[in-house]
Amino acid sequence: MTLADPSLNPALPATGDGQSLPEGRAELAAYIAGKLCHDFISPAGAIMSGLDLLEDPSAHDMRDDALGLIRQSARKMVAHVHFARVAFGAATSSEAFNSAQLRDLVAGLAEGGRASLDWRIEDSVIFSKAEARILINLAWMTLGSLAMGGTATLTSRKDSGETIMVGSAEGPRARLKPEALTGLRGQRLIEGLPGQWIQPYWLWLAVDEAGGQLNVATDDGRVGLLARLPA
Repeated sequence: MTLADPSLNPALPATGDGQSLPEGRAELAAYIAGKLCHDFISPAGAIMSGLDLLEDPSAHDMRDDALGLIRQSARKMVAHVHFARVAFGAATSSEAFNSAQLRDLVAGLAEGGRASLDWRIEDSVIFSKAEARILINLAWMTLGSLAMGGTATLTSRKDSGETIMVGSAEGPRARLKPEALTGLRGQRLIEGLPGQWIQPYWLWLAVDEAGGQLNVATDDGRVGLLARLPA
C-alpha cells in the first residue's frame, strides 16, 4: 500500500461533485450536531450512572468504583469537548496550534482504547487553524479504522510548496466503513448511518476548502489517509 500517488485509488477521487453535497448549511449543521450528541452521550450517561451508585444506600461497597467511573467519564467528556472545539468549531480566538497541542487533543480521545497513537510530528511544528482541523480529523479517522486494535501513525512534512499529512493505520481487520468511504469521496450520503459519514465528509470538505486533495488507500489490515494542502 502506498499513498505517494494521488491517483492511487481511482474509486476515491480527491474532489467530489457539487451536486452530491448536502443541500445547505442547516443540513450540514444538523449532521454535525448529531455527531457531537452521539459522542457526548456515552460519557455523560456513565457519569449519571456513577452518581446513581453514589446515591444508592445499598451500594456503599461500590463507592470507589462509582468515583472511578465518574472520574474516567468526566475526563472523556472533557477530551471530546476540547477535540470538538478544534475539529468542528472555531476554537475560540486561536489562529495557530503547535503539534504538541494537537497530539494531546487526539491522545485524550484515544486513551483507554484498543488502538495506540504514534505521533511522529515534532512538538514545535506550527499549524494554521485550517491545517489543525484537517490534521486532527485525519488522525481520529485513522484511529477509528482500528476497531480491533493496532497502531495509527501520523506524520506531516513540507514538500515542494505543499503541506503533506499522512495517517497510516495497521492492525487486525483495519478498515473504513462504507459510509466513511462515501464521506471521503465528498459525496452525499444515500444509505447507511449519518454518524459514520459526517466526520469523513467534514474532513473532505476541510481539505477541499483549503484547496487541497484527499486520498485514501486500503489493504489487508492497513488503511492510509493522505492530505495534500497548498503551503
